Amino acid sequence: MAGFDLQRISLPTGVELDVAIAGDPTHPPIFLLHGFPESHRTWRHQIPDLARDHYVIAPDQRGFARSSKPEGVANYTPDKPVGDLLALADHLGIEHFTLVGHDWGGAIAWMAALQNPQRIARLIIVNAPHPKVFQKSLFDDPAQRKASQYITRFRDTGIDRGLVGAGLERFFASTFAQHIVGGIAGEDKAAYMDEWGQHGAMTAMLNWYRASAIAVPAPGEDAQRPVWLDAPFPPMTQPTLVIWGMKDFALLPVQLELDELVPDLTITRIEDGGHFVPWEKPEAVTAAIRDWLKQGGQGDRG
Repeated sequence: MAGFDLQRISLPTGVELDVAIAGDPTHPPIFLLHGFPESHRTWRHQIPDLARDHYVIAPDQRGFARSSKPEGVANYTPDKPVGDLLALADHLGIEHFTLVGHDWGGAIAWMAALQNPQRIARLIIVNAPHPKVFQKSLFDDPAQRKASQYITRFRDTGIDRGLVGAGLERFFASTFAQHIVGGIAGEDKAAYMDEWGQHGAMTAMLNWYRASAIAVPAPGEDAQRPVWLDAPFPPMTQPTLVIWGMKDFALLPVQLELDELVPDLTITRIEDGGHFVPWEKPEAVTAAIRDWLKQGGQGDRG
């Protein structure tokens, strides 16, 4: 199923990334960013299909799998992976591109597109919240606040010591698998065990949460509301497709309240997909991407 080359690329941002690359470099470029706790394998079903008529680039982001894992939380603030993305595009000689992101990759995609409209022509988001909508929901939506308490747990550095050996099996069964629609086993489980078992991987992956400025109040807490939530926020300038697995129990449908922030918006809901919809329901995700791109990156509002 692979259908791609996995290349090791050294970037001026100080990291080396493993990058899955497929397709003809003369075709329109499309970057695919994975989230937690994954790798380029998030897109294992989409890469060979999109490579038929696109130049596909799917990096293992810093801290994940066998890519570099710089020490310290400060190396995982969102600006760092945004910098990696743009440096990777520069390395490959790509000026403008379509950007796709899932989970944390989607968070980086939102930020990269907001800050670099001259580089990112179209945006595709898969089960990843817009920064303002997410932060607002953590203050105004009790259900989303409750569903997001795992972030506070992940920010506790004390958990890292237990995430080795049998601890990885427990993490797989108790934290990861409960968010998967349809189950997972065999070679896919083995791939996760291998990636998570790389030296420093779990700490590096969790550092993405620790470096985030998102405030996560406890249920019932009367927390101070960030001032910027009630200030104007810049709208997206790119045509944007949001694909959402509606059985996502971590990121609730409130995250789709995007109209005021994304003027050129198309939403595709996948009713029987969960948070990991790119590989839970790969045909539906690939079809949604292809249909939207065929229309020139625009379509009916969701």
